[in-house]
Amino acid sequence: MDKNLAIVYLSVFVGLLLFAGVTVFRQIFKTRKLESSLSRLKSKLTKEKGTAQEYYELASIYSEKKVFTQAIPLFQKAIKAAEEEGEEDIAPVYNGLGYVYFSQEQYDLAIRQYKEALKLKPDYVTALNNLGHAYEKKKLMAPALEMYETALKIAPNNAIAKRRAESLRRLVSA
Repeated sequence: MDKNLAIVYLSVFVGLLLFAGVTVFRQIFKTRKLESSLSRLKSKLTKEKGTAQEYYELASIYSEKKVFTQAIPLFQKAIKAAEEEGEEDIAPVYNGLGYVYFSQEQYDLAIRQYKEALKLKPDYVTALNNLGHAYEKKKLMAPALEMYETALKIAPNNAIAKRRAESLRRLVSA
């Protein structure tokens, strides 16, 4: 009996070690890929003018690394480059810029960027969720609920919008 128990404990321990090893390996791989992209884009964009997509990618990397002060001008350059290139699908750039402002608790600027993204792409569920969240932070519960409900009309299975809308309905009706 004691022998079986030891085998079970050892098996669980090996399983946990294997899980931890795979998790660490995946994180290392992800970080190396991110750093490689960062290095490549930084060197290219310091030497020559980039495309809207390149500025957007670099800004997104800085945003993911939470280096917001460097992400903002890059998102702005991406918008300018997209306008020059005649790029039409720039709603994600405005959404990204809104996220950076939101992360810095500049909710009015974030709201402006999310609205711009929605002007360009009215069915952009991520921007609707983000705009709802920004409204919540500004204590504007009715507009926040409206954004989440709009998101649910477009994507009925949107878990974030469902959860936040249910919570806000209780607050607004109370």
